[in-house]
Amino acid sequence: MEQMTVAQAARRLGVKPPTLYAYVSRGVLRSHRAADGRSSLFDPGDIEALARRGRPRRSSRRAALDIVIETSLTTIEREQVRYRGHESGRLARTRPFEEVAGLLWSGGFAPFDEPWPEVPLGDAPAVTAGGRMSDRLAWAVHAAAVTDPHRRSDDAAVIGRRMVSAMVGALPIAGDGRTPRLHLPDRAPLRSTVAGRLWARLAPGRPPAGGVTALNAALVLLADHELAASTLAVRVAASTRADPYAAVTAGLATISGPYHGAASRLVRRVLDRAQATSSDVALAEAYERNGLYPGFGHTLYERGDPRARVLLDLLHEAWPGNRRMAQVDALITAARRRGELPNVDLALAALGHVAGMAPDAGEAVFTVARTAGWLAHAYEEYDEPVLRFRPRAQYREP
Repeated sequence: MEQMTVAQAARRLGVKPPTLYAYVSRGVLRSHRAADGRSSLFDPGDIEALARRGRPRRSSRRAALDIVIETSLTTIEREQVRYRGHESGRLARTRPFEEVAGLLWSGGFAPFDEPWPEVPLGDAPAVTAGGRMSDRLAWAVHAAAVTDPHRRSDDAAVIGRRMVSAMVGALPIAGDGRTPRLHLPDRAPLRSTVAGRLWARLAPGRPPAGGVTALNAALVLLADHELAASTLAVRVAASTRADPYAAVTAGLATISGPYHGAASRLVRRVLDRAQATSSDVALAEAYERNGLYPGFGHTLYERGDPRARVLLDLLHEAWPGNRRMAQVDALITAARRRGELPNVDLALAALGHVAGMAPDAGEAVFTVARTAGWLAHAYEEYDEPVLRFRPRAQYREP
């Protein structure tokens, strides 16, 4: 039977083409590449079955296992992310990452009055030979652990400041070595912040006005996200009473996957391909390769990722009229025609794109930021019964 075009399939279902593409991205429909390499075709049987079943609201595939735990750290409600009751988007615009990390660790804001001390760790030959940034960060956590006499401290902030500083210090200098200051509304410029130190190690040039502000916002927005996969891994480790460094190591292993902390690297590939061809071609190829549009869509946000909106707004403020930012906008426009909205991975990749950072810089930012949340969850888990995570398996005959 002859395949149906996008227009024919949309007409049979009584929907617009963007909705049809949304069905594809959610796993409701399968599409096939046409001979021209750009347009999509659909199996008439699939379209007819869907038409008879009615318009789906969600994919028929289960997106996740139902694991629910109580936490006082982060909540996602009404399309907003809140840390201990504080809306993360507002925190991203007004607070340095250090103060937000303190909020997660202790429940209150400790004013940022002095830089977190740097942690001398020595050299790691296997890492400095050209390994990925994630390798450096993992080594830094291990090195900080074996040299910390207070490895099992009851104070999350003591461990957190040491761990984050070690991770940032393990990254190589990318620019001239000078640490730019962080500018926030109604505050004097802040020197030697985590955001400023990260900029010196990730971006090859001096930042524009608002550049470090955007990087700081990315750190704040990514500090925690309820019970993400890596956070669950951290809590499982903490439930065995693994020390904070070991618990974070469990998170590092999980976040390294291309569909979690390393997702922004996939988006950078799409942006590079869009520059060489077009946004539509880059998106079509990405979907063919990954089964989804990297940087777009999120199971928790039907109206779009609020973290992406905040960070993209700050990027436009810092790089107005920038050619690379225009390319990001073109990609977002092309994805919207497919019914897809940007998520924080797209915004994080856009930051690295406009600032000229390495392709895996977004993964480094994500990892440093999420370390704050991981530690908060680990210490919260220490107050729960030991070994409380014991799921059961249902045996299936081979």
